Amino acid sequence: MLRACVLDLGGSWDQYLPLMEFSYNNSYQSSIQMAPFEALYGHRCRSPIGWFEVGESKRVGSDLVQEAIEKVKVIKDRLVTA
Repeated sequence: MLRACVLDLGGSWDQYLPLMEFSYNNSYQSSIQMAPFEALYGHRCRSPIGWFEVGESKRVGSDLVQEAIEKVKVIKDRLVTA
């Protein structure tokens, strides 16, 4: 998964490791029937990246946050592939 994301996003793997960790910890796992973050802390993650509803595409904050949202989408696609 890490290799696929770095190839798609370009750059160095250590730049995207926090975003990949975020994506993995907040993606639904069928074995535990919830996201790992939710299983560990008892609630869903609330971050600037997760403050939008599914299907909603409004700008939240600066371009940096929007760029992170787009990268998390790519990472989630690679996670499904992996």
